[in-house]
Amino acid sequence: MTYSEKVLEQIQAGQMPAAQQSFTEALAKDSDDMIFSLAEELYGMGFLHQARQAYLHLLAKYPNEDELRVNLAEIAVSEGHNDEALSYLAQVQPDSDAYLQSLLVAADLYQTENEYEVTEEKLKEAYRIAPDEPAVQFALGEFYFMTSRFDEAIQYYFELIRNGYTEFAKVNIAGRLGICYAQSGQFKQALGYLKQVSPEYRTSDIRFQTGLTELQLGEIATAIKTFDELIQDDSQYASVYPELAKAYVKENKYQQALKTLQEGLAVDQYNARLYAQAAEVTSHLGNNKLMDEYLKKAHELDPDNLTINLDYSNFLLHTHDDEGNIKLLEPLIEEDEVDPQIYWNLARSYQRLEKFDLAGKYYREAAVTYSENPTFLKELVNFYRESGDTEQMVEELKHYLKLVPTDDEMQELLDEYEEY
Repeated sequence: MTYSEKVLEQIQAGQMPAAQQSFTEALAKDSDDMIFSLAEELYGMGFLHQARQAYLHLLAKYPNEDELRVNLAEIAVSEGHNDEALSYLAQVQPDSDAYLQSLLVAADLYQTENEYEVTEEKLKEAYRIAPDEPAVQFALGEFYFMTSRFDEAIQYYFELIRNGYTEFAKVNIAGRLGICYAQSGQFKQALGYLKQVSPEYRTSDIRFQTGLTELQLGEIATAIKTFDELIQDDSQYASVYPELAKAYVKENKYQQALKTLQEGLAVDQYNARLYAQAAEVTSHLGNNKLMDEYLKKAHELDPDNLTINLDYSNFLLHTHDDEGNIKLLEPLIEEDEVDPQIYWNLARSYQRLEKFDLAGKYYREAAVTYSENPTFLKELVNFYRESGDTEQMVEELKHYLKLVPTDDEMQELLDEYEEY
């Protein structure tokens, strides 16, 4: 048995001091080919320091072997020593046999630094050199996949399949294609590929994407079954609960949707959107108390979320809690950009509290956006009528009737005031 073989055997047995001693002996007495193989094994096992020592030992003997520099650069990237990695890669020239691999390592390095344009340049250069190389095709596919450029990723995953690769680097290519097609809105193609994924690669993510795609295609019952099975096998997969609830809502099964969301909240209790979704489902069940609890909790968890604020405001308006609505919305009008719906909702509450000056102020603010909205104009007419501003009421009535000339009731109101 060589010392290199002893190193690996002792590591497997957990005999680390003996393995270190054998490693020292290996560098001194084993053949260079054996040391190179040992370095590759150690790198694959995560013993980066020892792999680096072995490669440096060989580089000292073979200073023209660029493959060793690329391997050392790869280790440096893994350890976050990017400057060291760049130093090694800069020594690999385009005419070197190791240049292609150096480009892939460089792309990995720049991606860790979020320099995506440089990453793409390196990968494209590698593709120009070796368009049929599976490692290059996979690297480009993964780059575009990870940066959400799914349409571009499809091309390179297809090339892998044409080369006979159904999986590469422990990644299922059909699964990747399924996700890419789904993210690109091509759901029929997506489902076809997702259903080709072999059982050993059907991760929770793949199963979740399958359910989402079925839901998009209107296969509600099938989606529910897919989501249910996922929950049975992986109940901590929090993302599945809101989607399963949406599927139940599509079938008007609101009680089951609520139960699903409550189960999701047991898994992800700090998810504000989950509470807001539970509130929306509860609105169909007529339980205002529970709806209030969910909206209040959603607001507590994410007080700056505009959608949640408006959902809560609409609920408070519905339940005639005008003081609560004003307390909720008044702080929001101090922001640089205010959603006009906030002005409209405040105006409604102040009108009901007969604080007409404030109501008028906020109606005017809202009118900047909603001046062509018939629903808003009808409310504005009623506000001016209630506050006694006949002139403004008639003006807004005329404006409203230009938009909705078939509203006989409002036409009668205008006729009544013009006669007066």
